[in-house]
Amino acid sequence: MLPSVDIIIVNWNAGDQLRDCLAAVASSDCQEYKLDKVIVVDNASRDRSLEGLDDLNLPLDIIRNTENKGFGAACNQGASIGRSDYILFLNPDTKVSSDSIDKAVNCIRDTAHQQVGVVSIQLVNSQGEIQRNCARFPTPLNIWCSILGIDKLVVNKSTSYIMNDWNHQNSQPVDHVIGAFYLIRRDIFQALDGFDETFFVYFEDLDLSYRVHKLGWSSYYLADAISFHKGGGTSESIKATRVFYSLRSRMLYGYKHFNPLQANAIALASLSIEFASRMIFSLLRLSPSQAQETLSAYTKLFANIPEIYRAVRQQSIAK
Repeated sequence: MLPSVDIIIVNWNAGDQLRDCLAAVASSDCQEYKLDKVIVVDNASRDRSLEGLDDLNLPLDIIRNTENKGFGAACNQGASIGRSDYILFLNPDTKVSSDSIDKAVNCIRDTAHQQVGVVSIQLVNSQGEIQRNCARFPTPLNIWCSILGIDKLVVNKSTSYIMNDWNHQNSQPVDHVIGAFYLIRRDIFQALDGFDETFFVYFEDLDLSYRVHKLGWSSYYLADAISFHKGGGTSESIKATRVFYSLRSRMLYGYKHFNPLQANAIALASLSIEFASRMIFSLLRLSPSQAQETLSAYTKLFANIPEIYRAVRQQSIAK
């Protein structure tokens, strides 16, 4: 009997990318699994990305939110209406190859990978370049290196949690695989209560991978299967907002997984040292737009401090 798979796609103003993503799924071989549902969770998009999807040959469900609930919350929402053996979280800016999902499902079911709980595949951009989409679990040290910009000068496992020092050309176990293509066993996802919704966007997949690891399972990067991934997602056009949520989520990750002293030091450095370094870098590059984006991001971050404090308290209660 073939295992079943639900595909969850969170959409926010993805435009034609969403249809292209779904069309690629519809063209998949689907020989090694049964596709139960393709669930699109729309986070109050204002474009026309949901139009014209009815003619696709897919078991398609669309959830239309009246507000943007965030990536993790929308993923949980989509997963809650399915019953499949496996859940594939897929970004709308991806286009899978015909055999991508087959190979990923075969990998996670392989008896040699009995402790593998999460699988992702090789992602390539429009130039055919392999994206460095795997990561180590962050440590206070490599986050400090990121704050100080050391990770851009010296790339190794001590200075960066993003695995830029590895070419991603071979398959191997890793700490974390990016959420753009994230195949997970449903029983693990449910045992962990899914994504932590205090992360609005960014770090929610990294947090889940860490909790998968703590539960005794591993993540696996499969280089033999390939998908196109544009990268940047649909937040590419709102860079200040993207910087804000990235910094916010990194601070929340620190408070959740590091001790209070380490987390407070990272938060304070993010709000002071990193702000100054980003502004200096923008000015040295003679980039007024980048300086304005930095100012805008940090204005939002400072205004959000009370909400971050409430989220940290919520995480502490949930532990």
